Amino acid sequence: MNSVLLQVCKELIDDAKTGSADLVFKGICLEILAHANHVLSDKEYMVLVEYTTKRMQEKHLISIDAME
Repeated sequence: MNSVLLQVCKELIDDAKTGSADLVFKGICLEILAHANHVLSDKEYMVLVEYTTKRMQEKHLISIDAME
């Protein structure tokens, strides 16, 4: 069950990355991590923290075509 929750958390982070500005994305990540801490095991939570950290460090790419 927890592996499913971990995957869902990762998908939420990915969706937030593609659908929001950088500052908003970071706020969403903090909210996800705060809630995930209550439902994931310590090991899975640390995996999610590492994943989130990597996603936060990625540059936010905006497609010119998407803006038209």
